[in-house]
Amino acid sequence: MNVTKQTTKRHGKKIGYIRVSDRDQSEALQIDALKSAGCEVIYGDHGVSGKITKRAGLDELLATLQAGDTLMVWKLDRLGRSTLHLLTLLDNLQKRGIDFHAITQGIDTRTALGRMVFGQLAVFAEFEREQISERTKAGMAAAKARGVHVGRPRKY
Repeated sequence: MNVTKQTTKRHGKKIGYIRVSDRDQSEALQIDALKSAGCEVIYGDHGVSGKITKRAGLDELLATLQAGDTLMVWKLDRLGRSTLHLLTLLDNLQKRGIDFHAITQGIDTRTALGRMVFGQLAVFAEFEREQISERTKAGMAAAKARGVHVGRPRKY
């Protein structure tokens, strides 16, 4: 009698994460894309900057992920803006047997190319955050030079 042992890879859930940094922004585009990609559950943070590493929705998501699951985002910068944070997250996911997929950028960490692209885009995400910060500071300085009050309202 010849018995062949079959090994099957556990196929986990596709779990999505959304984030918008401005309270007036809508998550609809991200939600629609994640649902179309097959996400069963979607976690999120509304009105939270990507440079903040401790976020309620992200922390809850990371606690629920299991080996075989795939964490999906619409775009890498929705997950984070810090290179170190993004790379630490990826390393943690890999050690736990969890895949990562950024839909619009085609990043899929099940492949060597996907892991390389993830690292490169993480650098660009941090660069863009720094550019936004510099533009904001320049705009505030220009407003101040014109005599416009910048910052909290004055106390009287």
